[in-house]
Amino acid sequence: MANTLSRTNRWANYRPSKGVWFWSSVGCVVATMVIGFGWGGWVTGGSAARMASDAASGSRAQLAAASCVVRFNSGPEATAQLVLLKNASSYQRNGMIEKDGWATMPGDTDPVAGAAGICVEKLLGAAVKTASTTPQG
Repeated sequence: MANTLSRTNRWANYRPSKGVWFWSSVGCVVATMVIGFGWGGWVTGGSAARMASDAASGSRAQLAAASCVVRFNSGPEATAQLVLLKNASSYQRNGMIEKDGWATMPGDTDPVAGAAGICVEKLLGAAVKTASTTPQG
């Protein structure tokens, strides 16, 4: 009875084996990776490169679409072209914007991928007014 040690004494006298140290370390590494990749927002180098490329492409398309709207609205017969665009089928609208060169950045020969769709959405939005319909004065 007198030989029983208190919990504090048993903890102080405990000496783990090499196996316990090894498996504890492995468990900590696995738990850190699961938490980091699952909830911590960690990504691999390939995923980071793909995300950066997608962001660059998306921002290029947004820039080209903004340029498209401005050039479309200040172009000749903007009101008539907007009516044609509204009357066209939804699958023909992007082609119309690309064919007329509105989705092509100045100095380039090919339209920017995704810019035509964004440009059409902005042109057909109610808040956009063409240059020929705004009051002069």
